[in-house]
Amino acid sequence: MTMDEDYAERGDDDDESERFHLDDSSIAAAAMAPPAPRPVVPGRGSAGVLRRELNERAFRYAVRRGLVHDMTPTAHPSVVFGPDGTRHGNFLDATYRAIVADAGWAKRLTKAHTAHRRVWPRAEWRWRELDAAASSDALLMNVFCYPGVLEGRELRALLGVVAGVHPEFGYTPRIPLKNGTFDRTEIDLRLGDLLVEAKLTETAVGPTRRALLDRYPGFVEAFEPRLEENIPGYQLHRGVLAAASSPGARFCVLADVRRPDLLEAWHAVMATVRTADLRCRLQMLTWQEVAAALPEELQGFLEERYGIVPM
Repeated sequence: MTMDEDYAERGDDDDESERFHLDDSSIAAAAMAPPAPRPVVPGRGSAGVLRRELNERAFRYAVRRGLVHDMTPTAHPSVVFGPDGTRHGNFLDATYRAIVADAGWAKRLTKAHTAHRRVWPRAEWRWRELDAAASSDALLMNVFCYPGVLEGRELRALLGVVAGVHPEFGYTPRIPLKNGTFDRTEIDLRLGDLLVEAKLTETAVGPTRRALLDRYPGFVEAFEPRLEENIPGYQLHRGVLAAASSPGARFCVLADVRRPDLLEAWHAVMATVRTADLRCRLQMLTWQEVAAALPEELQGFLEERYGIVPM
């Protein structure tokens, strides 16, 4: 990934400040109280509101169950879970067992957390990306690695996938570039012909330099002409290009209903797609819609940990 691509994809929660201590008695007391309701503000701010809610829920969840966890040393501290024998606080036990039993899935657990070079709480635990309480990748794996989840007809119908499909995380679609090479960045999940980009608290839908999208020869073929120098929704455009460059492939954005800014950004991208054929291969689903098609145990976990309620 180039520096420009990395900048285009980063959120706004990388600011560092004093360390947040878990032995603060006021924090520990608050952990046992019901979560305070927070209004979701339309626009970019909704990412921060949701991030705070998810971390509050995660902290309470960790304290109640005595799970290994810590906090990032950032201006807006985030909960980070850790492995503990056969358990990991960021995953349902059944899901975690399924992940570690699959070599391809288990590899995702090793991806480094952005703060791992700055600090880690103990020598044997260096934070990983999927340790973060608000990780959309961890949420994605909690859902799609749950044993037998894709055996349910309702979920397969919602996604438009066939029985027996095996989830592939971190799929590289190899989107062609003008210089004759291919884009090496990943799509979060592949389910047969369906490519899924998972979103939760990411804020990376702001304006991105047009030059990043102009690197793709398919950009002018897939989208209506654009005059702006800065175009919002780089990852969303790239997902559409991944579907456009793979015959028969479909692309789905999976987001939270509490992120109206992401929903609006996706519809704005969809409005610029040139052909009906490509538009028919694109969709957006919410975590809440997916939750309605999940087993009861998984629904309960999503509600408690993420506040995701079926709809």
